[in-house]
Amino acid sequence: MDERIRDIIEFWMVEAGPARWYDSDAAFDQQIRDKFEAIWRSAWQGKFGEWMATSEGALALLLLCDQFPRNMFRGKALAFASDPRARDLAREAITQGFDLEVSPEARQFFYLPFEHSEEMEDQLRAVELFTERLPGEGLTHARAHAATIAEFGRFPWRNAALGRTATPEEEAIMAAGGYAEMLRRVS
Repeated sequence: MDERIRDIIEFWMVEAGPARWYDSDAAFDQQIRDKFEAIWRSAWQGKFGEWMATSEGALALLLLCDQFPRNMFRGKALAFASDPRARDLAREAITQGFDLEVSPEARQFFYLPFEHSEEMEDQLRAVELFTERLPGEGLTHARAHAATIAEFGRFPWRNAALGRTATPEEEAIMAAGGYAEMLRRVS
């Protein structure tokens, strides 16, 4: 196994762990940027396709293209730049059954690229995958993301980063708590 694959998975699954995955922490974001920005740029440009031969390689690529940029470029458009690549990788990995070869804890990272999409078809796929293959708390989050896209057609909390003007409805949801409000609605 390519040592970079092992480093990525070890860093995210063990060193960082669940407590840090969805937390906003500038020092942690900087750590990811320092360790992984160069390899992320290569992955974003389509390199490391050979990693898709194994579930571990696919997981590492998904972490690089979907999770790491959200930390490395928090609040900036670049945070979402490699999302299309992540979705393509996730589709391929799921077709190969790689999502079912990893721990349930790691499995969510095969489904999150769909949940992060602003396309309703991808949102429905995320809900389907969580329902069928990983029911639990992740399913509630998938439903909240899908409800957001159904209502707004996009994620209002990305507007500032992407230079989009918020609609009055989006301003209202943000004033009510943004994603936390959407999560409350589906819980």
